Amino acid sequence: MNPLNILYRYFKRGITYVLHGIPNNVVTARISVLSQTELLKGRCALITGGTSGIGYSIAQSYLKAGATVIITGRNESKLKKTVESLQAEGMVFGFKMDNCDIKAFKSIFNEMLATVNKAGIKQIDILVNNAGVQGAELPNAIEDGYDSVLDTNLKAVFFLSQLFGNYMVKNKIKGNILNIASSSSLRPAITAYTISKWGIRGLTMGLARSLVSHGITVNGLAPGATATPMLNRKDGENLNYPYCLMGRYILPEEIANMAVFLVSDMGRSIVGDIIYMTGGMGLISFEDMNYNVFKTNEN
Repeated sequence: MNPLNILYRYFKRGITYVLHGIPNNVVTARISVLSQTELLKGRCALITGGTSGIGYSIAQSYLKAGATVIITGRNESKLKKTVESLQAEGMVFGFKMDNCDIKAFKSIFNEMLATVNKAGIKQIDILVNNAGVQGAELPNAIEDGYDSVLDTNLKAVFFLSQLFGNYMVKNKIKGNILNIASSSSLRPAITAYTISKWGIRGLTMGLARSLVSHGITVNGLAPGATATPMLNRKDGENLNYPYCLMGRYILPEEIANMAVFLVSDMGRSIVGDIIYMTGGMGLISFEDMNYNVFKTNEN
């Protein structure tokens, strides 16, 4: 190893120790990733926000499980590159879609259907509501930021699920809706993000109750702090995260493994549930959250 890199590593650990009183331990994770299977053979999944992070890993896992995959993203060039990188795993399509542009959902969805039909795929029978953004924290939130988070994370999920549910019921399609929630759905809410995830938890239960009699299974997955671009993390980096009880960030691949299980026939009896993969965060620990956000002006 380059001596300068060694010096930099020790310097970084020293600074961390001075500032936080804890050593900057290097933490990695040993996890199992699903290999090629036929768990989702013949299925077709629409995954929102599939160009990076959890959505990308779910797309990879679904392709490996035999599904055809449609991903959405807001950036056309990034979407194109992602589709190209996933094509080695199976049949994948990309569509530019902004979760805040709800009026465009119907036309884009019809375009998706026409595209997969031309490819010999008769129907879309899995929806993964994954796209999401963070922001708008007390005590300095602004209305535009609040609206952006709620529109992207909750309003869009509500209307896309309504569109997809009506499509499946009308065409007598049995399948799944999987909502990506968060450990934040269990926390006292001081951010728009947390409020949106509380909403996802309630919506998941409501959709499940309304659609189960039509053979449509609805559930949610709630990650804790995950090594994704949203948190400025990459899964190849040091996973050390002392605020999580298990001591590290969760990997997107771990979430993707469960995402396959929940929409496969193995998870059929799980209905209206949120599966928490948080490392204890939100369930038995709030140690990563600071609720003392309102400061007295003593000037």
